[in-house]
Amino acid sequence: MRPHTGIFWTNRLDDTAMGFAYFPHTDEDIKAMLGRVGLTDLDGLYSDISPEFIRKDEFDIPEAMSEQEIRRRFSELASCNIPLKVFCGAGACDHYSPAVIPAIISRSEYLTSYTPYQAEVSQGTLRYIFEFQTMMAELTGMDCSNASMYDGATSAAEAALMSVACTRKRSRVLLSETLLPQVLDVVKTYCRFHGVEVTVIPAREWTSDKEAMVSELASGDVAGVLVPGINRYGVIEDFTSLADSVHSAKALLVIYSDPSSLAVIRTPGEWGADIVCGDAQTLGIPLNFGGPYLGFLCCRQEYVRKLPGRIVGQTEDADGKRCYVLTLQAREQHIRREKATSNICSNQSLMALYVTVYMSLMGPEGLRKVNELSYGGAHYLHDRLLETGVFSDVCTKPFLKEFVLKTEIPADRLRQALLDNGYYGALSCGDGLVSFCVTENRTREEIDGLVDTVKTLKGQY
Repeated sequence: MRPHTGIFWTNRLDDTAMGFAYFPHTDEDIKAMLGRVGLTDLDGLYSDISPEFIRKDEFDIPEAMSEQEIRRRFSELASCNIPLKVFCGAGACDHYSPAVIPAIISRSEYLTSYTPYQAEVSQGTLRYIFEFQTMMAELTGMDCSNASMYDGATSAAEAALMSVACTRKRSRVLLSETLLPQVLDVVKTYCRFHGVEVTVIPAREWTSDKEAMVSELASGDVAGVLVPGINRYGVIEDFTSLADSVHSAKALLVIYSDPSSLAVIRTPGEWGADIVCGDAQTLGIPLNFGGPYLGFLCCRQEYVRKLPGRIVGQTEDADGKRCYVLTLQAREQHIRREKATSNICSNQSLMALYVTVYMSLMGPEGLRKVNELSYGGAHYLHDRLLETGVFSDVCTKPFLKEFVLKTEIPADRLRQALLDNGYYGALSCGDGLVSFCVTENRTREEIDGLVDTVKTLKGQY
C-alpha cells in the first residue's frame, strides 16, 4: 500500500502522483493531522520501515481494457486451472452439489443479507436458520443446534471450551489423537489462550484409546472428552460404554462428526454424546479451495445456555401468526463480555442456507444413497489398489468413504504422479501411510484410471 497526499495516490514517496477526486482529505487536512502526531510530512509515517522494503519504481499496471477484453482476459486466466478428479478427504469431501442450490442462494435477498438483528424484517433469514437447526439436531440425534460456526475446526474448539464452561472448576480436556490434524491444532490454540489444559490421548490400533481416556478421567479434573465419529484414518469409531465412563467422571462427551455419514451410521446422540461438532461441508458444499465452509455445534437441552453463537426460535406475533426470533444470544455482542460464552460474532448464514436446501432436496433416502455410492466406490478402490502390489493393508477396521494404505513409494512422488495424470489423491499420513477418499462424484472409469496410473509406478521404487 502506498501513502496518499491530499487527493492523490502516490506510486513513490516523492511528488509524483495521480489525482483521485474521491479522496476527501485536502492538503490542509493532512497538514493538521501530521501536526497532531508531531510530523511534518507523510514520509515520516514510514520512517521506521527500512528503505529496502519501500517500492520506488513504477507499478506494472496494464492499460485500461474494455468489458469484452476483460472478459476474454479472465477466461484466459481461468483456462490455466487444471480440473482434477479429487480422491482426497481429510475433512473436506468432493460431494455432488445439485444445480438448484446456487440458483437459490444467489437470489439477492439471500446473498446480500447479514445478521438478522431486527426480527420483524428478517423473517425469511430467521426461518431458514430455524430449519437448518432443526435438520442438524435431527441428523445428530441432539436436542439443540446453533447457527453457526466458521468451520469444523473452530466448532471443535468452541465445543472444548463449552465443556469447560458447563462443568465448572475443571480446566482440562482430553483429545483423541485420531482427530484430524487441523482440528487438533486449532483446539490446542484456542485452549492455550483460554487457560485450558489439553491432554492428547495417543491412538491405539487406529482408533481412540478408550482405556487410556478412562484412566485419565479418574483424576477428577477433566471437563470434556473430544473424539471423532470417523477419524483421520477413515475408521468408523466404536464408542460402546464410553459415554457411561465419561459421565460417571462428571465430564462431557464431545463427538466430532461428518454430518453426511450420520444418515447411515450411529448418531452421536445414540452414542450418548453431550455435544456434537463438525463441518457441514460434506452436505453438498463445494470444495472451493478450502472455503467458505460451515461449522456446526449441537448439544443436549441442559447445556443450551452455554452454546456459543445464536439460536433461532419459533413463536407467535401479536396476531397469533407463526414467526421467528433470536431466542438465545449468548455472545459478547449482545450481552456483557465477561458473561459471554464466546466472542463469535458472525455466523455462516449463507452456508447454512446452502446445506438446508441440500438436505431438503436429498432427504433421508438421498443421503443414504450418497453414502451407499461412496462406500461402494471406496471399497472398490481399496481392493484395486491392493491388487497392484504397490500398497499393503494396515487397518482392517470398518470405513465408509476414506481409508489408509501403506506404500514404499514416497508420498510426494506418488501424489505428483497422480497430479500429472489429473488425479488428486494419496494424502500423506506419515510413516509411509497415504489416504484416499471416494464420494458419489467419482465414477468407475475414474477409479480405474487412478489405479492404472499407480500400476505404472510399480518397480520404480
